[in-house]
Amino acid sequence: METTMTNELTVIPRTIGMVTRMMDAIGVEDAVIVSEEQEEHPNFIESNTSGITLEELERNCIVPSFGDNQLTISHQRFIHQVEDAAKVYFTGENFGNTEIRVSHKILGRVPGALTKKKEELKPEDETVYYQRMAFCFHIRSMSRMMNGEEVHLCIGGVRSLNEENLYARKSPEKFKIFIGWRVKVCSNLMLTNDGLTGRLEVMSDADIYSSALRLFQDFNPEHNLRLLENLGRTKISQEQFCQIIGRLRLYQVLPASQLRELPKVILGDSNVNAATKGYIENPNFGLRGRDNISCWDLMQLLNDAAKQSYIDKFLERNQNCTDFAIGIQKALRGEDTEIYGWFLS
Repeated sequence: METTMTNELTVIPRTIGMVTRMMDAIGVEDAVIVSEEQEEHPNFIESNTSGITLEELERNCIVPSFGDNQLTISHQRFIHQVEDAAKVYFTGENFGNTEIRVSHKILGRVPGALTKKKEELKPEDETVYYQRMAFCFHIRSMSRMMNGEEVHLCIGGVRSLNEENLYARKSPEKFKIFIGWRVKVCSNLMLTNDGLTGRLEVMSDADIYSSALRLFQDFNPEHNLRLLENLGRTKISQEQFCQIIGRLRLYQVLPASQLRELPKVILGDSNVNAATKGYIENPNFGLRGRDNISCWDLMQLLNDAAKQSYIDKFLERNQNCTDFAIGIQKALRGEDTEIYGWFLS
């Protein structure tokens, strides 16, 4: 079980350098994006995250540096580079607002406040940044109907500073960029292999821009649309769904030797529990008085459960949900029973 702790760091020379000091650090975690668009679209990730605006990231948060005092690439620079690449590649399209979620708040102090007691600290004495950040925006003008639901093409990224060794000299920094379809009614992302960069290691924000362009060039929106839409044509009975859930629970405790013979599933017990509950209660993809659901519904129930993951694990689990639903469909059709057939046996 993962736990989240709010740490108060004392910032001193030759430790994790903190630069670009901003004012009014208190209350950033309560910031939210207020717009009509947010009311239409629920959060694309939940877990322990908080909403924040780009302006608040730039105004209120410091930018950590490496041990040699070279700056890390800030969260806002990451966002700007992906946005700029998207607007260049998808010229003329209508973009929605950028939604930003942060977690794992790190507190610190300016050097002049090192000896002050906590209750004596003033807002200008404190620093704050967020260890993990995820963002996404959709292209309003690129929408389709898929299995009775409106979907938009969506672009975004994830950054987790816990993957960096900030005490050492500057080294390649790790980012993840994605592009895929997003369901309007629930903001579930549907990511496939060609819509996710995996772990992208860069030395400058210009590398982020060029990597985002390459991802957009290699991604085929219409091919992905057809692949995902096809999932709605294969039905899953209640008995089969129960079998799948049972196997997913069993999967968690299998020995490593047996796991090597099965497809990789990185959903945890809490995700499986949430999907099971959604099977009964989800108003969009649950049973809703039907005799069965489709592989499309299964993917959405798993995607909805994956939204409870921490930021650094969210994208991989989301893509894994897509792979799993496609694999189950193939097994039900008798096309690939040796790999995913175990979950139905």
